Amino acid sequence: MKFELGRCLLNERLMEAEKSAEWLADELRLNPKRIYDFIENKRVMPLKMAISIADTIRCDVGALYELIPNRIEQEIVPRL
Repeated sequence: MKFELGRCLLNERLMEAEKSAEWLADELRLNPKRIYDFIENKRVMPLKMAISIADTIRCDVGALYELIPNRIEQEIVPRL
């Protein structure tokens, strides 16, 4: 099954970890603007970045975004 990315859940994961975007940027040696761009859905995290972020804040990579099943594909592809 294919999925579409919904909104970024990084801010929620940071709040659960009791960490700030600035802390995360410092830990990963990034400009805080880049973290805020992810949070505000201005940028999609590349996979390597998502893995690093998930490891740093101790969450599952899949928990960083809403995952929306691609229902159109399900309707088009017949099941055997």
